[in-house]
Parts: sequence; structure tokens; C-alpha cells
Amino acid sequence: MVNRQRGEIAATLDGRSWTLCLTLGALAELEAALDAPDLMALARRFEAGELSARDAIKVIGAGLRGAGNDIDDATVARMTAEGGAAGYVAIVAELLAATFGGGEG
Repeated sequence: MVNRQRGEIAATLDGRSWTLCLTLGALAELEAALDAPDLMALARRFEAGELSARDAIKVIGAGLRGAGNDIDDATVARMTAEGGAAGYVAIVAELLAATFGGGEG
């Protein structure tokens, strides 16, 4: 069961339910992967709606690893989400809202 107070979300990928969480380590991983100098720059980037497929892979992968899953980005890139591309965007949006605020508690 996910704990929204900790920023966790549940997502279905490849027909399996996963827990995702952007821990401080996962956020540092995203800063490096997306060349963001700090957390505020990372938040601004996502608030601006700038999200490529590569970004979605990085965010979902970091969230999976932040929740303790041993998974690499190549595996994440092969996973399917219900709803296709819109499903991936929904997962990223929910995870970012849970992390940076704006999500339901």
C-alpha cells in the first residue's frame, strides 16, 4: 500500500502494480540526468510542461528505484502503460504532484 504522505504513488506497468517514490537520491539522479542545477530548476522544468519520452523514462525509472525496485532505464523503456503515451504522462504527472505538491494527500 502506498503512503502519499511520503510521496509514494502506485502505477501499473506491464500489467503489474508498482510503487514509485522520488526520494532525495532519486531527485539527485534526475538532476544529473536532466542537467538541472538544483531542485527548483527541476521543478520549473516540469511545471513548464517540458516532458520528452526520454524524460518520462528517467522520471519513472528514478521513481521505481526510489521505492526500492532494482530496475534500469532500459527495462523501464520497454514497459507498457495502460493508455499508451497518455498513461506514461499520467504516471509522471501523479509522481511529480506527489513529490512537489499539488497532489491529494
